[in-house]
Amino acid sequence: QVQLVESGGGSVQAGGSLRLSCAASGSTFSTYGMGWFRQAPGKEREFVAAIGRSGSTYYADFVKGRFTISRDNAKNTVYLQMNSLKPEDTAVYYCGAQRGGSYLYSRSWYDYWGQGTQVTVSS
Repeated sequence: QVQLVESGGGSVQAGGSLRLSCAASGSTFSTYGMGWFRQAPGKEREFVAAIGRSGSTYYADFVKGRFTISRDNAKNTVYLQMNSLKPEDTAVYYCGAQRGGSYLYSRSWYDYWGQGTQVTVSS
């Protein structure tokens, strides 16, 4: 069992930055691929970024060049640095953990989810 706790959300003006953190319980963190998804009101949860066990990173086109995902296996934590935020980035951001990490783009393959953290970007 893995428990995920996100933090770092908040309200920011367009052009600003936020850093999300996702802390995982358990001793097997390094064996999981980790991903960030987001869900805006009335929309489906969508892929934002992911990082594999080896550190390979993957991004949705709409965040490339603005967001950076990283992980610290010693701290059982994955991060999402978000720069140049836009109002359309407003959503609840969720952290997910996937055993093995072979299908990081697909939310249906994730085994565990955090409770989410709200990000609001005003114009």
